[in-house]
Amino acid sequence: MADPVVEIRKLWTVFQNGEKKSVVHKNLDLTIARGEVVSLVGGSGTGKTVLLRQMLGLETPSQGEITVLGKPAAELGKRGAASRVGMLFQQGALFSAFTVLENIAFPLRELKTLPSELIREAAMVKLQMVGLPPDAAHKMPSDLSGGMIKRVALARALIMDPPLLLLDEPTAGLDPESSDSFCALLRALHQGMGLTVVMVTHDLDTIFELSTRIAVLAEQRVIINDTPAKVVAFDHPFIHEFFLGERGQRAMALLRAGDAPI
Repeated sequence: MADPVVEIRKLWTVFQNGEKKSVVHKNLDLTIARGEVVSLVGGSGTGKTVLLRQMLGLETPSQGEITVLGKPAAELGKRGAASRVGMLFQQGALFSAFTVLENIAFPLRELKTLPSELIREAAMVKLQMVGLPPDAAHKMPSDLSGGMIKRVALARALIMDPPLLLLDEPTAGLDPESSDSFCALLRALHQGMGLTVVMVTHDLDTIFELSTRIAVLAEQRVIINDTPAKVVAFDHPFIHEFFLGERGQRAMALLRAGDAPI
């Protein structure tokens, strides 16, 4: 296995609501190697997005260790993770009062160390890298389609050329054609930039299209983290329900045909 980019050891996540405690993760272990595309899947309440936010340093686990790119994830949260970890939030999280170019450039401007012209040039490069035309630079978020919002948010996540990209439901809300196009873009960027990618998604087509490994959250832990073919063969009720239904069978047909990673 390549060098680990994310290492999670003996992680506990416990939420307190009055006198009631809710244990979401219990002794959870997970290792993500450099260059992988790992999908986090699991039922409702298994803490997939929580785990993603913990990797980013935005939330702190109750116990355990999370190391990202050789440093504690908590340090990323304190010092800002933009230069090392890119994050694509589910709804894009664009600033509504900023133009497309201003949204993409925002992390660089926050550094206050680069000249404006250089920042603009870098943002324009990323705009084109995600497949948007130059004239989109001056549009406002309210003028964009759902697919364009995702691409702008992706360009912003990549503006600092981070080695690790986190995605929360990257194709949610997109029509099938836009979803396929966005998956193709992510695959090209993963290969071209040498990214390590961790994504939370419920979309089976996206999972089988992009994943080199799938980490399944159940029983408060990761029950398996392996290739798609090995995961769907793993005997567990959630896996049977999630992967082996009608949609799962269609996606698996592509896998067997060699059109998706195995």
